[in-house]
Amino acid sequence: MNLLIMGPPGAGKGTQAEVLVKELSITHISTGDMFRSAIKEGTEMGKKAKEYMDQGGLVPDEVVVGMVKERLAMPDCAKGFLLDGFPRTLPQAEALDETLKALAIKLDGVINIDVPREKLLARLTGRRICRGCGASYHVLFNPPKSEGKCNSCEGELYQRSDDNEEAVSNRLDVYESQTQPLIDYYVKVNLLKNINGDQDIKKVLDDVLVSLKG
Repeated sequence: MNLLIMGPPGAGKGTQAEVLVKELSITHISTGDMFRSAIKEGTEMGKKAKEYMDQGGLVPDEVVVGMVKERLAMPDCAKGFLLDGFPRTLPQAEALDETLKALAIKLDGVINIDVPREKLLARLTGRRICRGCGASYHVLFNPPKSEGKCNSCEGELYQRSDDNEEAVSNRLDVYESQTQPLIDYYVKVNLLKNINGDQDIKKVLDDVLVSLKG
């Protein structure tokens, strides 16, 4: 089975990707891992990507698409794959379609983990870090025994600047503006599977698996 997975920051996409690849016995292709691997192995596209990254620039779409093509052509993808973190924009989705056609690969579904914005804000702004030992807590899901104090070293807990409401809202705005055209694109070709991510992890997985049978 050949799949894509999408979801905003805080939706639990990474967790679902991990359990899904085990459940379906398919290869997980995270774009971050793919970049690191292509650069380490010195593939043609890996070298090109490294040039841009060394100069502090963004890697252009044609190089990213080239790396995805190299990765999808590898033997471990023959049994199926889950592409995670790509495409992020409509031009990338169109380029991916061309790549899949060239490799004679059919996409079976696009999983979109959907969580209401206010729940995402609560998840993303609730993280607290210990100044002393760096331990991580969450005001809702993993609160410390004493408010504002680390369980193990009693250090002060603080909120990182990129976890405050304004920063998180900006991240969600950017995600929504980039992703809505993608969602529309995959709805048109009847591949989008909208999954309610605001429930237990196991239930989300069950819903994904049911949607793929449909």
